[in-house]
Amino acid sequence: MIPNVRITQRGLAVIILTSSAMMLMTVVFAKDDRPASKLFGMSPTAVYDPGPRPGPAGAGGPLPGLTSTNLTIFKNFGLPDFLEEEGVAQGLGPRFNLDSCGGCHAQPAVGGTSPFVNPQVAAAKTNGAQNKVPFFVHPNGPVREARFPYHPNGTRDGGVHDLYTITGRADAPGCTLAQPDFDQQASRGNIIFRIPTPVFGAGLIEAIPDSVILANMAAEQSEKATMGIKGRPNRRGPGNVHTSGSPNTSGNDGSITRFGWKAQNKSLLLFSGEAYNVEMGITNELFPTERDETPSCQFNPTPEDHTNFDAESIGESLSNIMNFTTFMRFLAPPTPAPETDSIKNGRHLFKQVGCALCHTPVLMTGASSIDAALSNQPVRLFSDLLLHNMGPNLADNIIQGGAGPDEFKTAPLWGIGQRLFFLHDGRAGTLLEAIQAHASHGNQHYPPSEANAVIARFNALPEQEKQNIVDFLRGL
Repeated sequence: MIPNVRITQRGLAVIILTSSAMMLMTVVFAKDDRPASKLFGMSPTAVYDPGPRPGPAGAGGPLPGLTSTNLTIFKNFGLPDFLEEEGVAQGLGPRFNLDSCGGCHAQPAVGGTSPFVNPQVAAAKTNGAQNKVPFFVHPNGPVREARFPYHPNGTRDGGVHDLYTITGRADAPGCTLAQPDFDQQASRGNIIFRIPTPVFGAGLIEAIPDSVILANMAAEQSEKATMGIKGRPNRRGPGNVHTSGSPNTSGNDGSITRFGWKAQNKSLLLFSGEAYNVEMGITNELFPTERDETPSCQFNPTPEDHTNFDAESIGESLSNIMNFTTFMRFLAPPTPAPETDSIKNGRHLFKQVGCALCHTPVLMTGASSIDAALSNQPVRLFSDLLLHNMGPNLADNIIQGGAGPDEFKTAPLWGIGQRLFFLHDGRAGTLLEAIQAHASHGNQHYPPSEANAVIARFNALPEQEKQNIVDFLRGL
């Protein structure tokens, strides 16, 4: 008999947390009630995801070795602005998904990803707002944004459709806006979801030269070809041709883009400005126009966030998006767990089965003019920062830049040991679910997943070796 059992439902996964054993065990059922062992070729009990590891977060702090000035900006301006909850006077709305960066990026510490308690539920009614919580937003997470692949006329959409409006809020008198009809879009199969990406170590990722990414892409070509790992002809930009294996690149300068689920953003500043405008509805110097210009819902001149040249100090003069950028740029990577025999074995097996062909363990930064703490540093991110075809199972039918509807950037794995939700839409509640979701056969719309051969190798391992890989991942 298992004492102190709490059962929650996440999609098709029933997750049982035993407080005495401090262990997560997952049993997954398909629509025809087949158990996980039949779906995934695994023993139903031998391999388990122990869940987010206990103990200190080991994340959320600054990079070691920052200059005193940069450390001060990080602590006194970047971090507070990242955590601040915004109101209409600060530019929130007219449409938004949440009122702070820190609310989305909270697990296991500030800068992370979706927490278990979803702040979007409370945000629906904050300050008198009259929003209905959409069917896909749950109290136990994950935080989500919604995108519609197509417009009503059948042309491509792909943009974010914010969950909420400021209608009814005490600080938005007279504003009347309707929420999107998410139920109708779902009935048409025209809605997909995204969860927040962690931003730990983001400054180090930004400081990796394109040449390092390209050299890594060219490495181990024979083994990659054997495993079916290649990439799409998606390089676009001045002087570039559409060649197989190219990364996602900026349409303006042809350099490699690397932030976001589809590597669609070039820099942390662009990432910050877009998120401020799209997720919170706050205009800024990069995105100075309101996304909804309904006259009765305009309460501030635009851009609402901007550089303040009259401020008494440098820190106070910086715009919020610059402070967000500074926070992410100087945010340290997560600290992995101490090595154990299982973690050590899992690290070896992770490479042996081929996971490391995409989840590259280490890339190097170049020389940085911003801070020596970013210069010539190993970046243990476990990602090649490239796009890969992931097959029909994960395809979201969204095109961003050169990234096609079934392509995603290899997600960095550092910090995954303390995550609660996995994959771009948060559908997976355990690492085992996430691993198996990487595999899918092709169909008339999409080619097979590039991960199929790797997942086949994983499934062929003895149960203990599968467990070693899971333990290794939970140690990152």
